[in-house]
Amino acid sequence: MTNQVVLRMAKELKKASTENDAPIWAKLAEYALKPSSARRDINIYRIGQLTKENDTVVFPGKVLGVGDIPHKITLYSFSISSSAASKILKKGGNIINHTEMVRQNPTGKGVVLLG
Repeated sequence: MTNQVVLRMAKELKKASTENDAPIWAKLAEYALKPSSARRDINIYRIGQLTKENDTVVFPGKVLGVGDIPHKITLYSFSISSSAASKILKKGGNIINHTEMVRQNPTGKGVVLLG
């Protein structure tokens, strides 16, 4: 059974995708509706390898705190460990929710979708 919060988030993402002609939000809604056992994990050092300074990153899974991130990013993920969150914030980065992500990047241009 899918959580009501997840269903609401998926509905908002689908709506944002249609309104802004942004397929990235529809793809993220699909990931949100998958079972949690099908979601991936990623370590923070791997995000650092795949991104550059000031990137806006979306990861549809859990971000773990193994390693370090060499630069500042803005991150939205379905879940994040407290150690990963503190490392991102220590570098001057931001952790935001899906509503803020869509508000800042309505068309999804410049958003890096990992996963």
